[in-house]
Amino acid sequence: MRVILLGPPGSGKGTQADLIRQNYGFPKISTGDLLRKEVEAGTELGKKVNQEMKAGRLVSDDLVLKLVENRISLADCRSGYVLDGFPRTLNQARLLEKLEANRPETAFEFKVSEQEIWRRLSGRMVCLQCGAVYNINNNRPQADGLCDLCGSKLVVREDDRPEVIRERIRLYLETIAPLIDYYSSKNVLFEINAEDTTENIFRAIKAVLDRRLTADKEH
Repeated sequence: MRVILLGPPGSGKGTQADLIRQNYGFPKISTGDLLRKEVEAGTELGKKVNQEMKAGRLVSDDLVLKLVENRISLADCRSGYVLDGFPRTLNQARLLEKLEANRPETAFEFKVSEQEIWRRLSGRMVCLQCGAVYNINNNRPQADGLCDLCGSKLVVREDDRPEVIRERIRLYLETIAPLIDYYSSKNVLFEINAEDTTENIFRAIKAVLDRRLTADKEH
């Protein structure tokens, strides 16, 4: 099963991807994480990616697809995986379909207001060591500026700066409609109220996945 999480930045896709991984064993594949690893490694690819990410622009389809293709070819993706942040364009969706045309897929659209996105992202801090995410508005660390899990320093990501958030939201709204139409036409798209509690959101996702996984086994 290929699980695709569609939604604007700050809609909670990463949190739900982690819960799907914990409950179903499907590895979480975040294109943002893959791209940031390239940046941290200082590769030529990483340098190009860094310029695009700092400006809030989307990285080219060919570049992102290559990273995704390499990741999903690994053994842990054989039974399924969760895509967080990919595809972001209709072209990416079509290219993904060509990579694995026979794999069943389920897509979730995370619905959340722009006001709520700003509230979440403007207070977000992350731990670069272990990946934990905090928010000064509703999920503060126990010690200011330090990760509860590993004690490392928390930082505001470059792509969470206000001017970049504005550009990320604009790009999402500009590109999402064709994607929604694409997955709707395939009858694999399900809407999720991403302003609900984390528990209720996952309950809704789990109900859909359980039903579709059962149906796949019967076929």
